[in-house]
Amino acid sequence: MEAERLPEQIAALGEIAEICERENVDVVLVAGDVFDTYLPSSEAEEVFFHAVKKIADGKRAVVVISGNHDDSVRLAASAPIAAEEGIYIFGNKPTVFPTGGSYPVRAIASGENYLVLENGAGEKVYINALPYPNEARLKEEKTDESYGEKVSRWIEKGNAGYDATMPYILLSHLFVAGGSTSEGERNIDLGGARAVPVSCLPDYGYTALGHLHKKQRIGSNGRYSGSILQYSFDETNSEKSVILLTTEGANVSVAKEIPITCGKKLVRLEANGVEEAIKLVSQYQDCFVELTLHLTAPLTSAETAALRETNRGLVSLIPRVNQLEVENAALRSQMSAEELFREYYTMQFGEEAPKELTEAFLSLLSEEE
Repeated sequence: MEAERLPEQIAALGEIAEICERENVDVVLVAGDVFDTYLPSSEAEEVFFHAVKKIADGKRAVVVISGNHDDSVRLAASAPIAAEEGIYIFGNKPTVFPTGGSYPVRAIASGENYLVLENGAGEKVYINALPYPNEARLKEEKTDESYGEKVSRWIEKGNAGYDATMPYILLSHLFVAGGSTSEGERNIDLGGARAVPVSCLPDYGYTALGHLHKKQRIGSNGRYSGSILQYSFDETNSEKSVILLTTEGANVSVAKEIPITCGKKLVRLEANGVEEAIKLVSQYQDCFVELTLHLTAPLTSAETAALRETNRGLVSLIPRVNQLEVENAALRSQMSAEELFREYYTMQFGEEAPKELTEAFLSLLSEEE
């Protein structure tokens, strides 16, 4: 869907910051696809870094991994500076962050792609961070391993500092086989070559996944949180939310889902004819609309303009012209006035037009001419 969504994204990020404050959150996990493109605009980058600093707010840690839409090198370029604000950004390059510091939530241990965070109460959490494996990472080792086997090995490498005495979270950006995709994703599994079996994921702790726009459960202990806004029209019934986790001892579990209320809704509508369509789209002024319009003749430019003027959120217009009606209209254009009148009368009354009535109609028509 081509529409400017930056103001909505700013509002949604602000709402997430409010949720963190209200729920006394210690750690925020961002599972990739920070941006929609390898070359985001400077405005988009400014929005992200401003928002993530506001979310951290000197009170909590924020852990970010790169997704398949992100340039992992570009995203992680600011990692050393960001870490000083309690923001830990993982790209595909192995990263070890400094430990200690004066923040309420700080890293007390770090290795290649893992962190141990501790809050002021002495509660700890282990985070195994596996960003989306880019092409460079996939080609760095020439092995006969399958993609799933490589992912399993990378996950195990990120467990190097884990001793099972604290809550464990795998934070990753992967397409897990069986996940439900949406129209907004772009060939994410490459015909299945990049699909990871559920069996590759740990059967302990919690797996926080990014990649798929629809929130959904994966296996016994994993979830896709989904995107913060609706980005494709097959998400019209998908409520956006953040997932609040809680820890107790060495366990981590889902406390609740908290809806994100910011952002325009996407709706799919169907109508027969322009008049019905205008009435319908006028009821969804604060939404982005995809309209399938069933027609008996091609849509004119004036009709298109009238529809878009009725609702500026009409971003997708799909005309469906009944070909049989078009062919019938073409045939009628070759019919005489008498033939057209007889056909119309039969359609209205189910019988042939009386001879006297037909003659009267033709007489009136000749007088008009």
